[in-house]
Order: sequence, then C-alpha cells, then structure tokens
Amino acid sequence: MTEYPTQDTRHGAAVLWTGGKDSSLALYEATLQGFQVERLITFVPTEGRFRAHPLEFLNLQAQALGLPHHTVKIKEPYREAYQEAIAALRERWAIQALVTGDMAEVDGHPNWIRECSADSGITVLTPLWGRGGIELLHRFLSYGFEAIFSCVKAPWLTPDWVGRELDAETLAELSALARDGGFDVCGEQGEYHTLVLDGPCFQKRICIDGYQTKTEADLTYVDFEGMCLRDKESSVPQQQTGAGVSPTLNERQRDHPSAAPEGEDGGLPCD
Repeated sequence: MTEYPTQDTRHGAAVLWTGGKDSSLALYEATLQGFQVERLITFVPTEGRFRAHPLEFLNLQAQALGLPHHTVKIKEPYREAYQEAIAALRERWAIQALVTGDMAEVDGHPNWIRECSADSGITVLTPLWGRGGIELLHRFLSYGFEAIFSCVKAPWLTPDWVGRELDAETLAELSALARDGGFDVCGEQGEYHTLVLDGPCFQKRICIDGYQTKTEADLTYVDFEGMCLRDKESSVPQQQTGAGVSPTLNERQRDHPSAAPEGEDGGLPCD
C-alpha cells in the first residue's frame, strides 16, 4: 500500500523494528515516500527471549542506522497492552506515524497494528502491503541490502540454511519451494527469519565473527559469539561486542548443539 505524507505525518515517524528484511525494506520505502523516520520501536513480551531477532543485534542495527531504539514491554491481555503501548508512543515521543513491514493478512487476520492503533491518532504506514513476495525480495536485493537467515523452521528449511546470505542464489531456492506449494517465499508463516547487516539506510555495516547454530524442536537459530560495526569504506571495526571481524556468516565454521537455551522467540513478526 503506497502512503503519501501529510504535513502532520511527514515528521515524527517510527518503525516497528524486528531487524529483518521486512522492517528494513519498509523503513527505506517510507523514507523514499517522504517520511522522516526518527526512531525504532520493538515490542517485547515480558516472558521469553528472541531467538531469531536478538535484542543485542537490534541495538547494534540502530547504531548503524543512527537512530534511537526503544523496547516497549508487552504482556497479556495483548490487545489492550498493544493499544496502551501505541497510545503511549504518541504521548512520550510525539510519534505521528508507525511504519510496519506487514505485507498481507496472516491466517485471514487483518493488520494487527492498524487495529490496535485505531483510537491512538497515529497513522499506520504499510509500504509493503499487497505487493508480491518475489517482487519485494528482488527489490530488497536491488537496493543493496545484505541479510542472513537467522532462524529456520523444519520441515521447510534444513539447519544449514542458518547463516546463509539472502541473495540471488537463495532467492531462487526459495522460489522453487514456493512453486511446490505450501511455502511462503517471504516466510510469512514462520518458515524463516532474517537479520539485516547492511543497506542503503545504514551508516555503518554490521560484521560478525563467530557463531553457533542451536536447535530446539523444529526451529534452528543463530547464536552470535561476536559482532561489531565497521565503516563501509574501512576494514577497521568501530564498535565491538565480541572478538574479530567478518563480513558474512558463510565463511565461519558452525557448531550444532542438540539443545537450545530455554525461552521463546517472543512473537516477533516473521521476516
């Protein structure tokens, strides 16, 4: 859905941030439409932790983007909690518009954030809504974004997909799975999640050094051992949360422990 800025919503926009391809593409598309994104918001359930979207990684992305990142606690009952949290965004930070990476109804349900924002006075922007998955993935790559698969679900994808880059080769494989039926090429049914390392809106890129893959039930996900920010024109790391620097995960040796730490992915949207 294409949104056009008004005088009220042009400034004071925030992106609901998961760190994956959808929220990153929505952020960039919103800026192309004239919205001024001023901060990133991540809703965090009080129980569990994020496997596919580690908060430490999301914080590093925010630094790479040059934007403040805020986590907002959410607990049951979720509808009321989301309604209160969204209303508080306007009161606390004068947010006029929320940008989401939602692209279609999930299981026949309408847009959750739009519903919960109905009485808040905040405009919900969905720049990816109603557009084909293959089109969006090609657009994502054409803009120069770099992303890796951070979590995959069996039986759709095998554990060795974790750490692979989202590129032309993997896109062709995803497209083939979608043609066979039952697989959503964008992972909208939880088939996979991604994390973005770099893109046109990033001031710095994220580099990874060392990780393991961990498996619990039908999910396999990445567990980072070190990460840092690097200037795009330099090989010198700018900020480090672990040892070493590496541009991608594909070049790293990975381990596959049989059990993962307890906790849940936290209910972040698939991306």
